[in-house]
Amino acid sequence: MNNFTCIGDLPMTLSVEDVASYLGISRVGAYNLCHAHGFPSMRIGKRILIPRDRFLEWLDRRQKEAIG
Repeated sequence: MNNFTCIGDLPMTLSVEDVASYLGISRVGAYNLCHAHGFPSMRIGKRILIPRDRFLEWLDRRQKEAIG
């Protein structure tokens, strides 16, 4: 599992494991998130991939919603 210390360390396309590592959640939690409505994931074959830019936009929106 990768340990990302800053946004610049993230690859252009994230795996479920990358999302779990970045958010500090379990792999199962990341899979659940990837299947949630509004989360920017896509399937290519059997793999689930998350575009970095769309993930960061999603994270920013969630943060703004939490703040109010």
